[in-house]
Amino acid sequence: MRPKAELHLHIEGTLEPELVVELARRNGVDLPTFDTEEIRSRYDFADLQSFLDIYYDNMAVLRTEQDFHDLAAAYLRRAEEQGVRHAEIFFDPQAHLTRGVPLEAVFSGLSAALGDSPVSSALILCFLRDRGAEEAEAVLRAALPFREHFIGVGLDSAEVGHPPSLFRRVFDIATGEGLRRVAHAGEEGGPDYVWEALDVLKVERVDHGIRSMEDPELVARLREERIPLTVCPLSNVRLRVVPTLRDHILPAMLDEGLMVTVNSDDPAYFGGYVEDNYRALRDELGMTDEQLDRIARNSFEASFVPMDAPA
Repeated sequence: MRPKAELHLHIEGTLEPELVVELARRNGVDLPTFDTEEIRSRYDFADLQSFLDIYYDNMAVLRTEQDFHDLAAAYLRRAEEQGVRHAEIFFDPQAHLTRGVPLEAVFSGLSAALGDSPVSSALILCFLRDRGAEEAEAVLRAALPFREHFIGVGLDSAEVGHPPSLFRRVFDIATGEGLRRVAHAGEEGGPDYVWEALDVLKVERVDHGIRSMEDPELVARLREERIPLTVCPLSNVRLRVVPTLRDHILPAMLDEGLMVTVNSDDPAYFGGYVEDNYRALRDELGMTDEQLDRIARNSFEASFVPMDAPA
């Protein structure tokens, strides 16, 4: 198994049905069902929004510092088993603040788990773009007292109708605080969203970015500036961004010389963790060991924590 970094992973998206049930019982949360297979059977998504509806419903079981610790610890154990040497982990504080969970519980629980794991890791605070720029700025300011716990900011949730340019001010504030910057763009939204993420938000990595291939000028820029793209193949299939894995544009992105990385996104919902994505690319898309080795090396080069890629 090749060593790798994972750079596009939502910690809330690692909430397996078994942990949903365990935390619901711990916290007295009433679920529609406590049958883990029945919960898992609901994971048949028509699009991003249908996934987000279930995603937020399940998140209601996360209440305490211990819950966030257990969530992150479970992911990091799996990550280590899948060859992950370093993980840069997204989390969505707005989704928890809305439910009355204090930021301190989120930061303390996640950070404690990261500190206990042999996997190198860091947190990236993401803004929910459908909640608007004003709320994003408010949550960033509320999170700054916990600045030592996170290295960057990101922009996630449903793309369409929420272009990156709306979030210029909050990203400018983040830049002033010395935070690294990433954004979801070019999954649902077109290449124009990627241009905005680069030129308005000044992001250093683009999350997803597969629709960049529709714009040759953008492809040339991504190649020349070595801007990393954190692609999530199994996620793209499960959310019907591409019909099947065999239709995925990832090989063409490599052929264009783009700095592509492979990641799992929300693995509890999308049928696999990061090594499962690598295996699927080999088995279903016919990608070679040389191509997959190149993607793994890219993952270390694209990370925000300086490290040498294993030979």
